[in-house]
Amino acid sequence: MGCGRVGAMLATGLEKRGHSVAVIDVNVEAFRRLGQDFNGVTIKGVGFDREVLEAAGIRRADGFAAVSSGDNSNILAARVVKENYHIDNVVARIYDQGRAEVYERLGIPTVATVKWTVLQVLRRLLPEGSQPVWRDPTGDARLLQVHVHGGWVGRRISELSRAAAAPIPFVQRVGRGLVPDRDTIYQDGDILFVACMTERTDELEHLFAHPPVQN
Repeated sequence: MGCGRVGAMLATGLEKRGHSVAVIDVNVEAFRRLGQDFNGVTIKGVGFDREVLEAAGIRRADGFAAVSSGDNSNILAARVVKENYHIDNVVARIYDQGRAEVYERLGIPTVATVKWTVLQVLRRLLPEGSQPVWRDPTGDARLLQVHVHGGWVGRRISELSRAAAAPIPFVQRVGRGLVPDRDTIYQDGDILFVACMTERTDELEHLFAHPPVQN
C-alpha cells in the first residue's frame, strides 16, 4: 500500500526478484512511478478497505507492506491484514519512532523513516535464509543477518547462540541496536546477527528456518 517513491521502488524490486505484486494507492497518478515495464496489478483505494484488499488478491498474498505517507493508515492497514487475513510477513512504515515501539509489541514489525531502506522492508517480506552484512577480507568469516522462525520467540538469545554454536553479538530491535546479555529474550520482529565461518552459512540458515527441536 502506497505508491510513492518508496512503494514504487519496493514494488519494482519485488517484481525483479520474480514475485507477483499488487500496488494500492488512493491516487491513480502515483502508479506512473512504476514505469511502463511493471506487470503487476494496480488498485485505487486505501489498504485498510477489505474490498480493496480483496481486489488486490490479499487472500493469495505472502506478504504486505504498508508504506504510504501516513502512520495511521499504515498501521491500520497492517493490522487489518495481519489480524483478518493472517499474513505472516507484514511490515509498516512508521514516521514516529515512539509509536513504532508500541506497534512492534502488537506483533507488527515497523521500519521508522530515519532507519528506512528498501532492503530492510524486503528482508521483512522475504525473510528466508540470511544476508551477509560483513565479510572478512579472506572470505572465511562473516556476519549474517539471519531470518529466525517464529518458534524461537520467547527463548533466550543465549539459547539461540548455544544451539548455533556461534556468537550472536547484537540484535536490532525496533530500529535500534541491542547487545544481548544472558537473559535477553528473543522477541517477534527482532533482527538477529550471527558471527560464523562462511562454510557454516547453510547450516545456520537451516537451523533458524525451523522451530527449535523439543527435548
